[in-house]
Amino acid sequence: MLFAIVAAMLAGSPVAAPVAAPSAAPGVAPPADRVPTDIRRLTILVRDVDASLKLYRDVLGLKVNYDAEIAVSGVALPAGVPGNKTRLVLLNGNDAWIGWIGLMQYTDPPLPDPGPYPTRLARGGHVLVTNTDDAARRCAAAKAVPGVTFTADAHDSEYPGRNGAPPIRVRGCNFFDPDGTFIELNQILR
Repeated sequence: MLFAIVAAMLAGSPVAAPVAAPSAAPGVAPPADRVPTDIRRLTILVRDVDASLKLYRDVLGLKVNYDAEIAVSGVALPAGVPGNKTRLVLLNGNDAWIGWIGLMQYTDPPLPDPGPYPTRLARGGHVLVTNTDDAARRCAAAKAVPGVTFTADAHDSEYPGRNGAPPIRVRGCNFFDPDGTFIELNQILR
């Protein structure tokens, strides 16, 4: 079933989404009607899939659910050249449909070296916010992954609650992954 869904998505065919129960967050009411779009996946073009798996699979604990070599057109996904070979690894957290991470490495031919790893966010940058079970332990483990650049060690923060809800207390750290994706690795504190 998963292979059929992924193959349809890669071919550009529409895929019907299973209806998932909305998750609860203090001060946030689920929509009365389903909105038309779910955020399915963020795919990150990486230098080395195996190096990236050391962070996303081994430290964050995401589950690999797809790992294949795929030839791309260079058009629909505007990178590389027509027929470029890539390795695509898809990982998921606790939801079987939304919030996935894709890691895609262009293997033959590889993409040009993008240069030095970023150390600051700029326009066009993005922040991947996660929620984990043990931020202090996972932050320490992330720090040991080659290519990870920390901007803030594990610390506690508090943010105003939504719609009159109590403040949101978070323990987390902040860092760039080996390919420049900025990550907030958070644990919601009760």
